Amino acid sequence: MSSRGLALVPPAKNVVLYRNGDPFFRGRKVVVNQRRFLTFEAFLNEVTKSICAPLAVRNLYTPRRGHRVAELGDLRDGCHYVAAGFEKFKRLDYLNHGRKELRGTRNSDGLQVSTSGWLFIPTFHSCRNTCLSHALGCFYCSVFRNGDLLSPPFPLPLSKSTPLQWDALLATLTEKADLRSGAVNKLCRLDGTQVSGGEELVNGHYYVAVGNEEYKKLPYFELLVPQDSAYKTPWYVD
Repeated sequence: MSSRGLALVPPAKNVVLYRNGDPFFRGRKVVVNQRRFLTFEAFLNEVTKSICAPLAVRNLYTPRRGHRVAELGDLRDGCHYVAAGFEKFKRLDYLNHGRKELRGTRNSDGLQVSTSGWLFIPTFHSCRNTCLSHALGCFYCSVFRNGDLLSPPFPLPLSKSTPLQWDALLATLTEKADLRSGAVNKLCRLDGTQVSGGEELVNGHYYVAVGNEEYKKLPYFELLVPQDSAYKTPWYVD
């Protein structure tokens, strides 16, 4: 091919892609090279594999307003997009890993209190602050989704400043886990035994959120927690 022909090929672009409706997928960087992908469909097939999508990717959307990308040339270098199948675009704060603020009010310390009186720490980083954790009785664990080996565990930072209402905690888990099967009805340890009350939860430990279905014993910890992650060494506040 002549140098003139090469010059007509658009330069490669770098984009970041998210999975539609997955609030905990941190995004995957993908190179858009039109020498490699001659059609938009060929690129979508590569995206399906790259982000480990459960279903074939057939549409891309802008993350904030959900505008559909019509063709490969519409992708802009350095921008973020949401990959979806034929389902509707699901509006989340993808650029901040899909975080949603919990319902409730904030107290004088800026900490959020649910309508049940159970205190939620905004982020688990607050619990890493030794002084704050001692002052609040900070309590933290990580939760996997039953049968899901694609999504990493989500943090569940709590404070036992008030008695735990188990139904309220399950409601919070339902919102955060967003299970395909619906509401979270029970919380299990990694060996499959069921947690029956808040007093059984151990700071720094891992659990699995389960719906109406049976607990699925899978290597959640081994596959979803990176070897070099800080999560590999559970920390404790005594």
